Amino acid sequence: MSATSSVFPKQDQCVYTSQYCEENVWKLCDHVKRHYPEELKTFYVLFISNQEKKIPLWHQKSSKREDRLVIWDYHVVLMHQCEKGTLIYDLDTELPFPCLLDKYITFAIRDDRLLKPDFRRLFRVVPGDVYLNTFASDRSHMLKEDGSWMATPPSYPCIQTQAYQNNLADFISMKENGGVGSVLTPSQLLQIFS
Repeated sequence: MSATSSVFPKQDQCVYTSQYCEENVWKLCDHVKRHYPEELKTFYVLFISNQEKKIPLWHQKSSKREDRLVIWDYHVVLMHQCEKGTLIYDLDTELPFPCLLDKYITFAIRDDRLLKPDFRRLFRVVPGDVYLNTFASDRSHMLKEDGSWMATPPSYPCIQTQAYQNNLADFISMKENGGVGSVLTPSQLLQIFS
């Protein structure tokens, strides 16, 4: 693959279901594994959340606000370390697809020091191959008390492994001593991956 080519089709041609970012990113990783298996080691899944499960992100397509702010309980994006730099693939942003990590941090994440502590974000960084082999979701987090869906689920079956039917909470958790991968602050993420 050349330095100027992309491993993904155009953003609007990627498998996508609104409100299911963890599955959208799993599908992106699966695409890399099927089409560019030698590249998978350069991809990382980023779960963005905090202990309060209140994280502001700007430039989100689903926002009705002028500044495109959304407060999510968590969000998931794909990060790629390549010759072009470190790229972020976020299917829910209005920023470019892909977007350079530092630009994504500047415009979508913004400076944590300007936020109240309850809104400061952490990143759980999981290698793409590990995510493909360990992530599972039965989508129960998207069910209302009456059994109806908060958002229409994807048409394909739930993503599960032999070991797990649902371990989404382990990925969303920002406790450093639990879950898969490493938990980093925005500045640590930039220091390691920029």
